[in-house]
Amino acid sequence: MNILDKITLDKRKEVELRKSLIPTSQLEQSVLFERPTVSLSDKLRNSKTGIIAEHKRRSPSKSVINHTLSVQDVAKGYEDAGVCGMSVLTDGKYFGGSLDDLLTARASCNLPLLRKEFIIDEYQLLEAKAYGADVILLIAAILSRDEIKKYSEFAKSLNLDVLLEVHNEEELHKSIMPSLDMLGVNNRNLKTFDVSLNTSKSLSKLIPNDFVKVSESGISNIEAIKELQPYGYQGFLIGENFMKTDNPGASATEFIKSLL
Repeated sequence: MNILDKITLDKRKEVELRKSLIPTSQLEQSVLFERPTVSLSDKLRNSKTGIIAEHKRRSPSKSVINHTLSVQDVAKGYEDAGVCGMSVLTDGKYFGGSLDDLLTARASCNLPLLRKEFIIDEYQLLEAKAYGADVILLIAAILSRDEIKKYSEFAKSLNLDVLLEVHNEEELHKSIMPSLDMLGVNNRNLKTFDVSLNTSKSLSKLIPNDFVKVSESGISNIEAIKELQPYGYQGFLIGENFMKTDNPGASATEFIKSLL
């Protein structure tokens, strides 16, 4: 059983528990549920840098990245740096995140927020909306084509942008459908944790231009972005690179300055 299978198994139990504690009607009554969302895909289309900066405390591959920073400071710092959007990890067991992190980020900035989560149930989309997200992530490796269709269409009915993540050609082919806004290519092999930008390069020509192309993982320098832009990538998800510093906002500011 690889790490993704393990996470998904735990996630099913976690979601069942949450559903028993908080009914959907309660999520729908949240103040943020009526908030107009901001489109990340539109921002990326009109940006010269395309940076989506992440808040991430730890990960299965890197263990602790940064446990000392407040989400509020990170969100404000990213917004001041001029990033296009912010990704907030809400998985607790493997990444040390929570839905409260999303709520705090929402209260601290006006950026489009991506709920970075392992989504296996429509309930999690209602949570995303209720806690202030603008975008949700769907991971092709853990979902069937029917599930991708069901969750992406439900997300669109909630006015949420959809970023679908793939790792290989097979996942990409099963996933392409009109209810997606962005197609993300994860350069990390989830079985071995090896990272290669060639994954983004080889899959780029198979992604129709109706979708904003996003490259994820292993983007730690400006060269990587300059290398991927000619392949049509307009979005770049950067997590560890900023989070492993004492001041992610300042680090993102420097990064964006040198990119322009």
